Amino acid sequence: MRLERLTNNKIKIFLTTDDLSDRGLSKEDIWKDSMKWNQLFHDMLEEASDEFGFEILGTVAVEIFSLQAQGMVMIVTMGEIEYDEEPFDDDGYIEMQVTLEGREIILFEFENIEDVIQLAKRLKDAGVRGGSLYVLDGTYYMSMYGLESDSEQIVSLLAEYGSPSILSIHRLNEYGKLIIDENAVDTLVYYFF
Repeated sequence: MRLERLTNNKIKIFLTTDDLSDRGLSKEDIWKDSMKWNQLFHDMLEEASDEFGFEILGTVAVEIFSLQAQGMVMIVTMGEIEYDEEPFDDDGYIEMQVTLEGREIILFEFENIEDVIQLAKRLKDAGVRGGSLYVLDGTYYMSMYGLESDSEQIVSLLAEYGSPSILSIHRLNEYGKLIIDENAVDTLVYYFF
């Protein structure tokens, strides 16, 4: 679980499918009124309260965005809107939400290029082509889209070498550097193997 403060009364919570399964939950459980889900939600609010130093009083609005095979993003807004909706200037930026816009995009981040190169070899061996490679602030990002029924296998391979990213593809296009467009797997294998 990853927390990020967006404004004075708004936080973003990113839960991976592993976070959910560790607690015996699935993404489908959010639509049910289960005690496990209620407990997880209260735990998340307590952790956010402790980490960011604010009290959760009054109403709480929750927006949930499900990310294919990666987990979910929750935007939690606390209480009456008494504050300006100015960004909470902690690290100088606010991340945008991932929108799928008619095609499923899976976005993973990697600490170094060696992990990306090894992943490309494994993906090509599994018959996977495509993908775009970006770099932003020393972190590498690979986006995969237009995946068919084997997306679970692809996500498993991606997770072996990196971790799901909650950055949006729009942020990468705006601030990151596109290294290889739409053919990252084949290009990396061609030049490094």
